[in-house]
Amino acid sequence: VIRLMGNKVSAIEAMKKAGVPTVPGSDGPVTKDVKKTLETARRIGYPVIIKAASGGGGRGMQVVHTEAALLNAIQVTQSEAKAAFGDPTVYLEKFLEHPRHVEVQVLADDHGNVIHIGDRDCSLQRRHQKVLEEAPAPKVDEAARQKVLEACVNACKAIGYSGAGTFEFLYQDGQYYFIEMNTRVQVEHPVSEMISGVDIVKEQLLIASGEPLSVRQEDIVFRGHAIECRINAEHPIKFTPHPGTITHYHPPGGFGVRVDSHLYSGYTVPPYYDSLIAKVICWGEDRASALRRMKVALNEMLVEGITTNIALHRRLVRDGNVKNVDFTIHYLEKLIKDLEASI
Repeated sequence: VIRLMGNKVSAIEAMKKAGVPTVPGSDGPVTKDVKKTLETARRIGYPVIIKAASGGGGRGMQVVHTEAALLNAIQVTQSEAKAAFGDPTVYLEKFLEHPRHVEVQVLADDHGNVIHIGDRDCSLQRRHQKVLEEAPAPKVDEAARQKVLEACVNACKAIGYSGAGTFEFLYQDGQYYFIEMNTRVQVEHPVSEMISGVDIVKEQLLIASGEPLSVRQEDIVFRGHAIECRINAEHPIKFTPHPGTITHYHPPGGFGVRVDSHLYSGYTVPPYYDSLIAKVICWGEDRASALRRMKVALNEMLVEGITTNIALHRRLVRDGNVKNVDFTIHYLEKLIKDLEASI
């Protein structure tokens, strides 16, 4: 099942069969049939996005706005996919121009039990990498939300999935479009834990041990709102990594504040790994109070000796568009360009 969902072409096909909404696309990999490929792109409608079937982390993607640029872009993306993932297979999808990124957290055991832990919004991204996440997803159509939550549970049953997993969607104009499933515990799982009281890592360990889930769907009561800021050892605008030794570290604390980190004063951040060094998660009775608590937590947090993106997060939680949920997956990139131009 992990292999099935790891390949985006087979994952989309499986989701269609399970009744999960998907983005209009090529319904399979791009072939050497040039005529068919051009016809497929016309049917989908430009702009289209070329995606590597085995891709991830924002790599192996290219947006094409005209038919004249399509074939060359496919060749380039196939070469990139082969070099990065060992698999040149690519497929086409309709490029949604102003979507948000909404995902559904699920847990499934080997005893036929499947539950969802609600949804999350992860739209604030740079270079296809998530920066700030929150749960539940704000300002989505409630009927559509409940329908997609149920569809994800049913999809797990249909494919025989076992473990913690996340269904990722693009959400635009009240519609959900499946993009991929991550068959693992994700970085942003704490926001789901904070609003549900479910320990997702504990449940994953129980599942892996062959035990049934310790919670039922009817046991879960969602309360409040949670926001997570990913603290990275990198320049807040240019995103260049900044390894080095931390001379002083002071994490925030207090009611509704959680910090997941391995940092301490004197710790040396190595240059070899991902730049994520801490996650600050804040819970509030509603979204506004969670944002207020995050503002205080970020002001309290100190990481000295290296450069971090804390300043960017302080800017984000004060941003009017973030406050009003007036953003898409492209918003942070635009904001960063504006900030870079003003420096």
